[in-house]
Amino acid sequence: MTKILLLGCGNMGGALLKAWAEKSDHDLTVADPAELVLPDGVRQIRSVDELDQALFDTLIVALKPQMIDAVLPAYIARLDPVGTISSIAAGYSSARLAAHAPGRSVIRIMPNLPAVIGKGMSGLYAHGTVPAAASQEIEFLAACSGATIWVESEDMLDRLTAVAGSGPGYIFEMLRAYSEAAKALGFSDADAQKLVLGTVQGALELAQQSDQSLEQLRNSVTSKGGTTAAGLRALNGSEQFSQLIGETLQSAYLRAVELR
Repeated sequence: MTKILLLGCGNMGGALLKAWAEKSDHDLTVADPAELVLPDGVRQIRSVDELDQALFDTLIVALKPQMIDAVLPAYIARLDPVGTISSIAAGYSSARLAAHAPGRSVIRIMPNLPAVIGKGMSGLYAHGTVPAAASQEIEFLAACSGATIWVESEDMLDRLTAVAGSGPGYIFEMLRAYSEAAKALGFSDADAQKLVLGTVQGALELAQQSDQSLEQLRNSVTSKGGTTAAGLRALNGSEQFSQLIGETLQSAYLRAVELR
């Protein structure tokens, strides 16, 4: 049975742990000093001193980046010499992880918030030479909470962070602005949110099920001289919306590079 140690258990770590407990038969241990409500069968320790001499196959770091250097070294000795160290911490590079764990496989995971409902979009990056079995194991764990995509460099993981990791924040802000605009047209708070979320959900599911491109789908609802055309002209008539989205992703990417 695969033995996994999760170091830290905040919101994202807890969401991933819940998915692993439900969808795997792994032996799961959490190291966190906080009072936690954990899935059945998951063991909690509050310090490395509570661990016996058993070694773990995988150590997954779910700490805040600024805590890793202080906390991680004490637990490395509990990772099997051929084990894998992974991290979901943004802004902490794989090279820094590898420096803590010489000779181990190193894989970074970049999940996003919808992982809490099993609809996450996670990026995966393997640092250096990583055995296929280690890659498959981390991919399995990431896939327990949603879709996955591998990238070939840490720079691409930073770019993925800008698109998917931070992406839910952009979407929530768009939905907020969309709802406020609906309220300005006279709808109540509840009706505005129902209209906006229902419209977005339907459009998203249609896009996922359709063989048409996003441009084709947009055109299919846009009659010349009609209401949608008027709205789109205001939204992006001079490509201002496209430019703003591009600037949003570029700003997030540059910040990810700075944090690395």
